[in-house]
Amino acid sequence: MNRQTLIKNAKIVNEGKIVEGDILIEDQLIKSIDSSISVKSSDINVIDVEGNYVLPGMIDDQVHFREPGLTHKANIETESKAALAGGITSFIEMPNTSPQTTTVEKLEEKFAIAANSSYANYSFMFGGTNDNLDEILKVDTKTVAGLKLFLGSSTGNMLVDNPETIEKIFSSTDMVISVHCEDEATIRKNLAKHIAEFGDDIPMEKHPVIRSEEACYISSSKAIELAKKTGARLHVFHLSTGKETQLFSNKIPLKDKKITAEVCIHHLWFSDEDYKKKGSLIKWNPAVKKVSDRDQLLKALLDDRIDVIATDHAPHTMEEKNNPYTKAPSGGPLVQHALVALLEMHHQGKISIEKIVEKTAHNPAILFDVEKRGYIKEGYFADLVIANLQSPWTVNKSNILYKCGWSPFEGNTFKSRITHTFVNGQLAYNNFKVLDVKAGQRLTFNR
Repeated sequence: MNRQTLIKNAKIVNEGKIVEGDILIEDQLIKSIDSSISVKSSDINVIDVEGNYVLPGMIDDQVHFREPGLTHKANIETESKAALAGGITSFIEMPNTSPQTTTVEKLEEKFAIAANSSYANYSFMFGGTNDNLDEILKVDTKTVAGLKLFLGSSTGNMLVDNPETIEKIFSSTDMVISVHCEDEATIRKNLAKHIAEFGDDIPMEKHPVIRSEEACYISSSKAIELAKKTGARLHVFHLSTGKETQLFSNKIPLKDKKITAEVCIHHLWFSDEDYKKKGSLIKWNPAVKKVSDRDQLLKALLDDRIDVIATDHAPHTMEEKNNPYTKAPSGGPLVQHALVALLEMHHQGKISIEKIVEKTAHNPAILFDVEKRGYIKEGYFADLVIANLQSPWTVNKSNILYKCGWSPFEGNTFKSRITHTFVNGQLAYNNFKVLDVKAGQRLTFNR
């Protein structure tokens, strides 16, 4: 007997429209969408959402779940559960774990861990280094999200800083090349100057001065120039400055773009005015910058120069974060509060729900050629999120699901809550409770 769920009386958000109706799920897929669906079977699970919104699950194209090797901070199981609570049904995880994901063998080991423990759908980026081009060329592009290059700010040997190597990689692969762009020489010079003045205990609000607009712009403009020269498919992660938004275009549809961009929720939410209160809890790379940068990032997102929204979820323990500036690591947990933060921005009149869905579900699916996900369509996987926009709750220690146990949003009251999350047709999260349903699957790509 096929497993069926009927979602009744929904405001369905899909492809720029909000339509009232019902959704019938059969096994893993969306079977039908109509203004009213009635089913005779008594076995069916009926959920009346009473006019609440149903959105396609978010596809987060940039997370650090810390497994293998850094599991005192997080692991795939804990963070994928937190992701479901935040409306994220699919994630793409980064290669800077320990060991790093820079050989096909290490990549497959990571997939094996996720197959056993992930509650959400998953894929991984393969990591480029100065000397692993042979391995890059072995990657099966139909089963791997893409290639990640750290052109600034990385651990171990993952900093790719040899210009000839970068050009060779750009010329050799047709995978999406996702890049972290910050110019190391500029940052080192700025850091040395601040250490000379303050020692290790540099005030946290100096972070965007050290990891400056100039450092970001030098690196991202170089990467774009090289992509234009080589014809590479370039995706620039986590833009943090208004100046960088001028490097991107909205003249052609996303599916035809060779050069794309992402913005993260923390760069849309926080500004340098928040360092005094939040300190190292909002220390990210690239840095949270000025209010004017935040405003320009939102503008570029809304006018389609920026294509997707992600989290760059990168947890550290509170003990690690409590170090002085030079020892406090950059990054913070975000997946659980991703969608509610965006819905709060909707309440503030900054972004429509349709635009949120476009940037968090449709566009990541287009950009990475994700197969049968990112939309509410018949025949697609039933990765769905139900959101009640009038049900306030406050983030506190008792409801945080991250292994690290803290959030930069602690104390925030959000007007909206995620009531249900479906992964591949199975109810996996329901009103603050992650159900014991590991329905996550390995993402596949239409390439």
